[in-house]
Amino acid sequence: MGSRNAPAGPSPFAVEAAPLSREKFSDPQLTAKGEKRAHVPFSRLDTLWLNTGTLCNLACTTCYIESSPTNDALVYLTASDAVRFLDEAAGLGAREIGFTGGEPFMNPDIVRMMDGALDRGFEALVLTNAMKPMRRHEAALLRLRETYGDRLTLRVSLDHHSQRVHESERGLRSWQPAIEGLCWLSKNGFSIAVAGRLLPEEGDALARERYAALFEREGIAIDAYDRSRLVLFPEMDAEKDIAEITTECWTILGKSPADVMCSNSRMIVHRKGEASPRVVACTLIPYDEGFDLGETLEEASCDIVLNHPHCARFCVLGGASCSGGAQEG
Repeated sequence: MGSRNAPAGPSPFAVEAAPLSREKFSDPQLTAKGEKRAHVPFSRLDTLWLNTGTLCNLACTTCYIESSPTNDALVYLTASDAVRFLDEAAGLGAREIGFTGGEPFMNPDIVRMMDGALDRGFEALVLTNAMKPMRRHEAALLRLRETYGDRLTLRVSLDHHSQRVHESERGLRSWQPAIEGLCWLSKNGFSIAVAGRLLPEEGDALARERYAALFEREGIAIDAYDRSRLVLFPEMDAEKDIAEITTECWTILGKSPADVMCSNSRMIVHRKGEASPRVVACTLIPYDEGFDLGETLEEASCDIVLNHPHCARFCVLGGASCSGGAQEG
C-alpha cells in the first residue's frame, strides 16, 4: 500500500522517447553498434554517499530509487555500520559525506551519522524533502548548525517552482510543508540548496527566473542563479531510448571522464536480505549487480564501465552530479 496522498496520474516530468532497445546496455564492453563502451577511471574519493534506506514519507510518481512509505529494499543504514565507512573515507582523503534515501530523516540514526561525519571534519550534504520527518529533528539540527556552521548543507527537493506541478509529482499536500520546512531552514541560517526539475518545454533560464521569484516571495535565502544552490536535474527513465556512450564520445562531446561523478564518488547501501552494507558505484544505480563494487572503499577504487541508461542520460549527456559541487551548464 502506497502513500494515501500519492499522485494518481503520470509524471509531468516524464521522459519523452521511444522504448529502449534490448540490445543497448547489454554488453559491458561493446555498445549495440559494436563500438567500444566508455569507462571512467577512478581518480580519488571526493564524496562518499550513505544511503540511509529507501523508506520515505512520500510515494512520488517517478522516484528513480522507488522510495515510498513501504519500500525497504534498502534497509536503514545504522550508525555503527556508517562509522566503518566514515573512517575509511577519512583515510582516503574524502571531502564530503552525502546522505540520501528515501528520506534520510526517517532513519533513527540519522543525527548520529551526521554528527559522526561532521565531527570527523567532513562537509555534510543531506538530501531531504524538508517535511515532517525533518521537522521532528529541529532541535538537533540547530545544535549541529551551531557546532559545525556551513559545513552542513541541506538540499531540499522542490521539484518545481509551482505547487501544481510539484504536487503532480509528489502528491497532494506535499507543497506547503516543503515550503515551510525550507523557510524554517532559511530563517535559522542553515546552508541550504534546492533540487528541482525541468518540464520538457521549460528551459534552464526560465526555470531559474521563476524559482528566483518564488524564493524572493517566500523569503528563502537562495540565489537561484547559483548552480550549486539551485540544482536542476535532468530526467531519468531506464526504459526509454538514449544513446550509448562510446570512447569516441568524450572527444565528440568535449567532455572528460573526470567530469562524471563516479570518477570521484561512491555510495554505501544495505540491501534487504544481505548481511552487511556494500559499496556501489553510483547514487543512481543501487540495485544493478554490475555496479556493486564490494565491501570496502579500497576494493571499490576501480574503473566504472558506463553500461546503464542513467550513465548516458543523467551524467554524460545531462552533465549532472549529485554532489555538493557546482552543476555543469
